[in-house]
Amino acid sequence: MKTSDFDYTLPEEFIAQVPLQDRAASKLMVLDRRTGRIVHDRFRNIPS
Repeated sequence: MKTSDFDYTLPEEFIAQVPLQDRAASKLMVLDRRTGRIVHDRFRNIPS
């Protein structure tokens, strides 16, 4: 794997400028390594 594999264009409006007041409400992308399935969730749900 090369670091260049992670080079991509990300529009500035997609980059958070200030943190959420409730940090646990932050969005999280979860990848199931066995199936390759991607789910969008919240940080507070990590234990489950």
